[in-house]
Amino acid sequence: MKFIRLKGNLDQRNLDNRLSYEPDIIEFYLTERDLNDQERIRDRIRQLHDRGVKPYLHHPPTYRGTYLDILSENPDARRFYHESCEALARICAEERAKCVVHAHYVHTASCGNVTRERTALLREEIRKVMAYSRDVFVWEDSTEGLFSYGCNPYLIEDLIEPLELPLTVDVSHTFISYRGDNERLRDILKRTAPYAQYYHLVDSMGLVHDSLQLGLGKIDWRMVKPLVQGKDFIFEITLSGDHSDCTPMVESARYFADIEAEERVAAK
Repeated sequence: MKFIRLKGNLDQRNLDNRLSYEPDIIEFYLTERDLNDQERIRDRIRQLHDRGVKPYLHHPPTYRGTYLDILSENPDARRFYHESCEALARICAEERAKCVVHAHYVHTASCGNVTRERTALLREEIRKVMAYSRDVFVWEDSTEGLFSYGCNPYLIEDLIEPLELPLTVDVSHTFISYRGDNERLRDILKRTAPYAQYYHLVDSMGLVHDSLQLGLGKIDWRMVKPLVQGKDFIFEITLSGDHSDCTPMVESARYFADIEAEERVAAK
């Protein structure tokens, strides 16, 4: 099947489930604890290379139970943010991988007081992380706050363009930030295209972070598909249980592939 591009964790059973589908790409979602065993991260990346699968990592979202924010006033959290980014930059450079990183998550300090001045402050903090490696990190947007397309009118012009920032565009995050507006989603996909290297394809009703299988939400995938094809992406769907069964991601790939088939039939 085409477009088998999946997300998982470092657990071997989880990885074996993904590999059974012969994927093109796997993204490993890391936790704070995973950084304590960096050789395990390297081993999992090497397993992917051995199978011809392109590896991505996802920077840990939390530190000691709290979501990370590059502008956090907690010195321990900021130290972890930078030390973990530096470690992952080294791993990715040596093992030939890339790493998705968030400048912040929802319910953090960067979700309040969206101003041009704070956007400039965020830009300079991101610049410090880019110094670890310009080629490794791809920066993912949030549904709210400074690094949200729908909430920050200065994000592209004052931060992304000056840094020529490599991006991960999460289609559902952008859709939610615009409260379910497909026209605005299309505009952002076009505006960010020069910087977007990677996409998270996830459906949504456009109201909350619901992470739905493709076809179960309100995103116009016929519009999205030609704007993301030719670049790397995964289907990042919320899974139940222990996350070992990635069927909703595989079904999303099937849905995405069938859009193309339907368009060919319609063209005839």
